[in-house]
Amino acid sequence: MVSQLTELNSNKVNLMVWTRAHRSFSVGQRRSTPIRGVQHQKHLVRFTHIFSSAVRELLEVKVLDDITRAPLSLSQFHLLRAVALNGHFHSGELAGFLGVSAPAGTKNIDKLEKLGFVVRTQSQTDRRVTLLSASAKGRRLVQKYEERKRMSLGPILEQFSFQELLLFASLLERFTLSLIEQEDTKSGLCLYCAAYCIDNCPVGRVRGGCPFERLRDARAAGRGGGEIS
Repeated sequence: MVSQLTELNSNKVNLMVWTRAHRSFSVGQRRSTPIRGVQHQKHLVRFTHIFSSAVRELLEVKVLDDITRAPLSLSQFHLLRAVALNGHFHSGELAGFLGVSAPAGTKNIDKLEKLGFVVRTQSQTDRRVTLLSASAKGRRLVQKYEERKRMSLGPILEQFSFQELLLFASLLERFTLSLIEQEDTKSGLCLYCAAYCIDNCPVGRVRGGCPFERLRDARAAGRGGGEIS
């Protein structure tokens, strides 16, 4: 299990290259012939729903329930994970990044702070700004979550060859991008990846930019002394 997970992690670049090289058509290009039969389409839609539910319930909700008894919702954990893995935010920009209202963002932050998972500190460059960062307890929870998720995935990944996993990832990405491109209005903010942010995200390209990349690039440019105003 460990060796296969290590192999997968060490071949992220190969996955991206392989994915691009084996696409039979680019995102946005449509097949000239429709999917064969209504039953095939129903079968596909049925299993996309099952796949989505299985990932959420078995690889997210169950894993979170297994590692902590804290009364933490999945959306609150995603907020914590975004902060723990991607650096500080101030409450206003974090609410925007997650695509929720400022009051809803503040309510979730208050809950995380009460549970000891995040810490509020005053900005050194602008005393009007309160920065939010993950506490040591919050970082430990995120790390434990990632480790438990890898353990859960291990026996499943061992049922497939490395090439099968590459092919599955390629087709899943292509299907997802085509669906988003066709139906998404490009309004609002993303977090489709649940804070698993990567450089040059293909979903971000389809949607006109990744919100996390915009925040990071603005910080790198030094605007607002390291925060987004």
